[in-house]
Amino acid sequence: MKINAGEIRVGMLLEYKNDLWQVLKTQHVKPGKGGAFAQIEMKSVLKNTKLNERFRSSENVEKALVEEVNFNFLYEDENSYFFMSPKTFEQIEIKKIIIGEKGRLLTENLEVVVSFYNENPISIELPNQVRCVIDKTDVALKGQTVSSSYKPAVLENGLNIQVPPFIETGDEIVIDTRNLEYVKKI
Repeated sequence: MKINAGEIRVGMLLEYKNDLWQVLKTQHVKPGKGGAFAQIEMKSVLKNTKLNERFRSSENVEKALVEEVNFNFLYEDENSYFFMSPKTFEQIEIKKIIIGEKGRLLTENLEVVVSFYNENPISIELPNQVRCVIDKTDVALKGQTVSSSYKPAVLENGLNIQVPPFIETGDEIVIDTRNLEYVKKI
């Protein structure tokens, strides 16, 4: 689907130079002399490279058609994660390289949205918040309550995050999957 360069937004997927690109940053510039243009920073979904490109406002760009389907996480092995569709019970396999660090937050039966491009899975989207258990954290020191201080903690899945001083080992908490920050204690 062709779109005008002025309609490009962060997060969009574009087909450009025989590759699939995710838009990271956009800046629309209207210089005093010459025509307006859009300065776009993109990352290749397939090759993991970056590209800065300048599109004139009159140019058209091909927006990638991506199909999003809900799946439940089943299990993982050394190289892949396995998911099942709750509607059709079809199972798919996605390589760990594609999912990256997000894979550590996957728990059994967690519902995720898998994005498909040309019938190939290219990314997953986790729910905004997930429950995790604190594996270990330091003991809070008294007298540190003057400012809102946080202390390091390690979750059961191995991720390191910052938590408030009242959180202890074994506590169940909710974290935000977009920025890996503590939200609340359960």
